[in-house]
Amino acid sequence: MRLVFAGTPDAAVPSLRALIDSARHEVVAVVTRPDAPAGRGRHLVRSPVGAVADEHGVEVLTPRRAGAPDFLARLRELAPDCCPVVAYGALLPEPTLEIPKHGWVNLHFSVLPAWRGAAPVQAAIRHGDEITGASTFRIVPELDAGPVFGTLTEPIRDTDTAGELLDRLAVAGARLLLSTLDGIEDGTVRAVEQPAEGVSYAPKVTVDDARVTFTEPALAVDRLIRSVTPDPGAWTTFRGERLKLGPVRPTDEDTLAPGELRVDRNAVLVGTATRAVRLGEVQAQGKKRMAAADWARGARVEPGERVR
Repeated sequence: MRLVFAGTPDAAVPSLRALIDSARHEVVAVVTRPDAPAGRGRHLVRSPVGAVADEHGVEVLTPRRAGAPDFLARLRELAPDCCPVVAYGALLPEPTLEIPKHGWVNLHFSVLPAWRGAAPVQAAIRHGDEITGASTFRIVPELDAGPVFGTLTEPIRDTDTAGELLDRLAVAGARLLLSTLDGIEDGTVRAVEQPAEGVSYAPKVTVDDARVTFTEPALAVDRLIRSVTPDPGAWTTFRGERLKLGPVRPTDEDTLAPGELRVDRNAVLVGTATRAVRLGEVQAQGKKRMAAADWARGARVEPGERVR
């Protein structure tokens, strides 16, 4: 089939590479978010998906709005049979959805109807799910509500960060997306409507959402930090300044008050509503990321001081 692929971040790259390498399908263009400023110089940088398309000489479209007339005109000229989507990052209006013969097929990183929305992997970790997965479905105007072609499942490990789990799902999901498109072309797969029960939503995670509240139980603190690692990154404050936090490890220590720090020779513990957690890497404002014990020695943390 002739395909126009839509996607933006690293998580979409395995799917794009699988489709480009496929002998059965032709990626005639890629749709991605416009180049964005990055780095200290704030130079405009191509999205990861756009960069891969450039490597392979595939046309790259970067509309400000997916419903823009010039974009719609070019999409009609390309005449795609189907438009696969992975983490594109923008809504697709109905006139856009009507162009490809087989519609737009989205790879979403949850087992629908659970965790519709922008941050399904983060939500699954934060809420303590034991299993997650990925789904391919036909896009409809309602958010992530279209009929499902196929699913896969993936266990969530006790130490998984959102980044680690998403990396695994991106690779496995690429195979699912390719097999879905093969089945659409052959007529061997059928989209099944999602059940009305079990719907949940995972909105975009903000920086404010990533603030750690140590008045929560240790298990909740651990899950929150892992769910926002690496993006947008967990944080708290110490002496009024922001302190970024890497993943922590719950301990059996239960004598510290919420937020209270205890510095041992090679470890820094923080109290929660239940047991203390052991800090991993931290990053103080204006400093490099380092082991918590090294940070505590340099900051000369006093007995009884707290993060808040």
